[in-house]
Amino acid sequence: MPVGRRERVRAATVDEIKAVALRLLVEEGQEAATLRAIAREMGMTAPGLYRYFPSHEDLHKALVADTYDRITAVLAQARDGAEAAQATEPMLAAKPLVVVQLVCVAKAFRDWAAAHPQEFRLVFGSPVPALAQDAEDPALAAGNRFGALFTEIFLRLWAEYPFPVDPDDALPEALAVQLRDYRAVLVELFGEGAAALPLGAIDVYLRAWVQLYGLVAMDVFNHLHFCLSDAGPFFETSLAAIGRSLGIVYVPEK
Repeated sequence: MPVGRRERVRAATVDEIKAVALRLLVEEGQEAATLRAIAREMGMTAPGLYRYFPSHEDLHKALVADTYDRITAVLAQARDGAEAAQATEPMLAAKPLVVVQLVCVAKAFRDWAAAHPQEFRLVFGSPVPALAQDAEDPALAAGNRFGALFTEIFLRLWAEYPFPVDPDDALPEALAVQLRDYRAVLVELFGEGAAALPLGAIDVYLRAWVQLYGLVAMDVFNHLHFCLSDAGPFFETSLAAIGRSLGIVYVPEK
């Protein structure tokens, strides 16, 4: 069914509001992207924006969702370019494709964050409210798509190249209970193949993600400047350490 003119105009206005909000956020910081400032830039009144976004929180969620989708697209491009990386980077040439994909995606995540610090802060630098309770939340859905890209690579890595992990009964029961619940979520999202994941493998995967995210976040927020003027080499050696936890041998770039 063709979209009517009114719907097209409304959609264009919504896109313009988000574009102005994102520009203010990138150029002046998150605090500058107020409804009043956005309305002023667009020649509207602040109450007029409520016809498109009922609250500033709704606009914030829309920006988070769009940003998640942009970074997911960047990471997907890096994943899909892994074969080309194998052909051009000698240290990756002999690695399995799934390993190269993981390395390429991890590096692309850091590169994107360094190039888009304000957008990184928007998505990854604020406390997350109880979004998981709201299945209709666009930011939650986009965040799940982002997470799925990493998780799919990990599931393939485990299926093709499993590595030693602690037995389930070696984990503290308080942790094991939560990991079982998360495994059930993985089964729901990715199919019965995830049911075979040992809890120890899930534990290692979560630790790897926390290390990657933590390192990138500390770098973006300048929390490594007390000891490092260039975090690049440290990222490379950290990537090698993360790789070892996943059974991967990665030689850091010199």
